[in-house]
Amino acid sequence: MIGMRYPSMTALRALDAVARLGSVAEAANELNLTPSAISHQIKSLEQTLGFALTERQGRSIRITYQGERYARDIHLLLANILEAGQRSDGQQVSGRLCISSPPGFATYWLCTHIAEFQALYPQVELQLVSPRTPGDTSDSSVDLFVAYGMGDWPNQHVQKIVSLRYFPVCSPSLVNAMGGLKTLDGLDHALLLHMIDYSDWRVWLAAAGAPNVDVRRGIVFADAHFVQSACIAGQGIAMGDNLISGEALARGQLVQPFGTEIESNRGYYLVADLLKSERPVVLAFSEWVKSQLQGITRLHPEPRRNGKA
Repeated sequence: MIGMRYPSMTALRALDAVARLGSVAEAANELNLTPSAISHQIKSLEQTLGFALTERQGRSIRITYQGERYARDIHLLLANILEAGQRSDGQQVSGRLCISSPPGFATYWLCTHIAEFQALYPQVELQLVSPRTPGDTSDSSVDLFVAYGMGDWPNQHVQKIVSLRYFPVCSPSLVNAMGGLKTLDGLDHALLLHMIDYSDWRVWLAAAGAPNVDVRRGIVFADAHFVQSACIAGQGIAMGDNLISGEALARGQLVQPFGTEIESNRGYYLVADLLKSERPVVLAFSEWVKSQLQGITRLHPEPRRNGKA
């Protein structure tokens, strides 16, 4: 081994790509090189190793038996290098991270997933607090806010992490106590539960064809956690959504009495001070949350309607 030159990383990646993809052209496309550059790298690698990695087959090339064995070993080494780099990246993300989250989002999603983030970034000193209101981003000690609203936080870095769909939910016991809830007329005699204001119910009722239901008869709560707790306890009918209500619907604690769903103009956002938003630990948490919530449409199976599965 004395005096032997180490192969170049580019040449090793070229061989790995050709072996995996079975084509010089596809390997060149993956590595952003020209086909002639791929061929040159493999020829250079053959000269370094002292044995043939490829052979001509018509107008194309194929990997030799010895080349396939070598390519498998190289693929494992490259995978180990990539994994080592990812571990190092995780170790470099460190320091204090204070996250503010509304109790509803924290209870029904964040607190059931947060250990996964800590396992990825064990050097992060994580702290979770709650704001005065779901859209409040005024606490200067907080590094990153999960905020509920319409995205209008001026002079701050704002990223939407989940869009919401609204639909009424209630407990099966309430449906039974009301003798069923098969039509919208039943809402005239039900207590409506609201979060922050009456707008969600008002918009849904208009979309469902019942704009004359008096929404102001209900109770207004400051957070989704309070609304859902009261709803599960059979206190009234709430406006649920595809994020917060998912688990309770799946467990049968809540049912969805009507099929109409509406897209909300509100949602959950990541909000940070412009300078804090560039910190590695803030970027790491932001990317993790977005990847976890990406593409969420419904977090529960087909909902139970009118108390029946």
